[in-house]
Amino acid sequence: MSTVEQQLDELEAKITDELPADISVSSVKYEGPELVVYTRDPKKFAQQGDLIRQLASKLRKRITVRPDPSVLAQPEQAREEIMNVIPEEAGVTDLDFHADTGEVVIEAQKPGMVIGRHGSTLREITKSVGWTPEVVRTPPIESSTVSNVRNFLKQERDDRRDILERVGRQIHREEMSDDEYVRITTLGCCREVGRASFILSTPETRILIDCGDKPGAEGEVPYLHIPEALGAGAQNIDAVVLTHAHLDHSALIPLLFKYGYDGPIYCTEPTRDLMGLLTLDYLDVAAKEGRAPPYESEMVREAIKHCIPLEYGDVTDIAPDVKLTFHNAGHILGSAVSHFHIGDGLYNVAFSGDIHYEDTRLFNGATNDFPRVETLVMESTYGGRNDYQTDQADSEEKLKEIIQETYDRGGKVLIPAFAVGRSQEIMLVLEEAMRSGDIPSMPVHLDGMIWEATAIHTTYPEYLRDDLRDRIFHEDANPFLAEEFNHIDGGEEERQEVADGDPCIILSTSGMVTGGPIMSWLGHVGPDPDSTMVFVGYQAQGTLGRRIQSGWDEIPTSDVGSRGANGNGGRGTLQLNLDVETVDGFSGHADRAGLMDFVKTMNPRPEKVLCVHGDERSTQDLSSALYHEFNMRTFAPKNLETFRFL
Repeated sequence: MSTVEQQLDELEAKITDELPADISVSSVKYEGPELVVYTRDPKKFAQQGDLIRQLASKLRKRITVRPDPSVLAQPEQAREEIMNVIPEEAGVTDLDFHADTGEVVIEAQKPGMVIGRHGSTLREITKSVGWTPEVVRTPPIESSTVSNVRNFLKQERDDRRDILERVGRQIHREEMSDDEYVRITTLGCCREVGRASFILSTPETRILIDCGDKPGAEGEVPYLHIPEALGAGAQNIDAVVLTHAHLDHSALIPLLFKYGYDGPIYCTEPTRDLMGLLTLDYLDVAAKEGRAPPYESEMVREAIKHCIPLEYGDVTDIAPDVKLTFHNAGHILGSAVSHFHIGDGLYNVAFSGDIHYEDTRLFNGATNDFPRVETLVMESTYGGRNDYQTDQADSEEKLKEIIQETYDRGGKVLIPAFAVGRSQEIMLVLEEAMRSGDIPSMPVHLDGMIWEATAIHTTYPEYLRDDLRDRIFHEDANPFLAEEFNHIDGGEEERQEVADGDPCIILSTSGMVTGGPIMSWLGHVGPDPDSTMVFVGYQAQGTLGRRIQSGWDEIPTSDVGSRGANGNGGRGTLQLNLDVETVDGFSGHADRAGLMDFVKTMNPRPEKVLCVHGDERSTQDLSSALYHEFNMRTFAPKNLETFRFL
């Protein structure tokens, strides 16, 4: 008998001993990081509300209780009884029964009302019908991504259970080594912005953190082929942790499955959905630009199927010697600071991912409250000594002034923006400014993936700033549903109509002007001296956005293409006559002060900090400042360095 089987037998015996005599256990299984207990007495379990919590505390495991399929009420009968238990105002839109696991997925407009105070309504459902309820939110704005992901995972339930059982056995296997060390290998994003990728390894475990591309630099991918990275191959990795969905962190995650990886991806639920949206678009853009995509769309589906979503604050076993906890990073929807607790109190490492330390309109500021962190791997995008961003209130005033001046001239405001994060932040500023009369009401056209990304934001309001979450819960106050917002469906005729029409604001991807619909808008609006282009996000070196920001007023029409180039397609140049402005303060990254404060307010502070994800000047400046200010060991590593701790 394997050690995992022995563990499960011992756990079943312990659980049986702890339970009242009239509650039976029919089987115990590992499914991913969770211990799943099947019982023929789910109603009795539900009657004792604290029983599961007490078991989880005693066994130090995450426990899910499911009914043995043999004791379930028929779905038709259960449906009626469930609807009698749930308040009508919860707005239930769908019930989906899964007899193999005894789960019923309840989709509702107000999930909190289905859950009830401290889970009271959920327990009432189980007491009534025996089924284990799982609750998901009905998106306030219809999202094809959320719908597709949910339907796909429903179709793949059998495969997913096999994956989870295999992962569970891997996590709870017996430790094989008596050695003690922790190593971090840098595979990308050191002294550069983009292609974030690291290996965290112990004698037992190899974990890949992020796997992105580098914007504006075709072919510069993380160093996945070197022995320090994949060793004997991708299957040599035990787990992947994805801090957030931006492509410089997520674009090449599906490539791992092409290389033979078949393990878990730990991320938040919105990161999973956004990764699907952004990587599929990444393939689409590559095909349109005549580049060979690095993987097929099937690999994106494999990645989604292998995702194990975690919530902020949940301490989760992901290997025999590693526990992972996600914390809010304040950067984009679902972004996470990833804290790794290694061994039994042996060592702690945190990867900041990308962070924003102060509150924004969209998110609460990044969390840095950890019991212990010996080493922090810290982003440094704005780590340079002069990288101080404008106060957000001042930034908003400047943006409103630019919009008003452009409106008075009869021009259009063109804002290249990342679909995820900056676009929604700008939408909130514009909605409030128009509602309060600070700027005239005018159409705000959303092109590219912005509307779809916004729909995903409204699906997961619990990840948004507290007051914004409350507004989304009240449909009549949902700022993203303001009448000024117009979703452009991507048609060139519609863009031409907008270009020929009255003053308006255009929010369009891509944020660094490296492709996508912004190229078409440059053709339509670029030659107009009454219009204004406003940069509100980071422009990486080598991107067309950085060049325009630096003063380029002619761009090759091969960049723009024939779309919207007003007949100037093919070889030649497009004259940019529009004003170009930069408004700092809307970045999803902390500035120099925010990065310093993130470390300053950590208690206790880390012993070592690796400054990454910034150009050479930024990483070295931040490393030097942290060393002098806090007397800690700091590094600005290069790619392909390995740091050994202990």
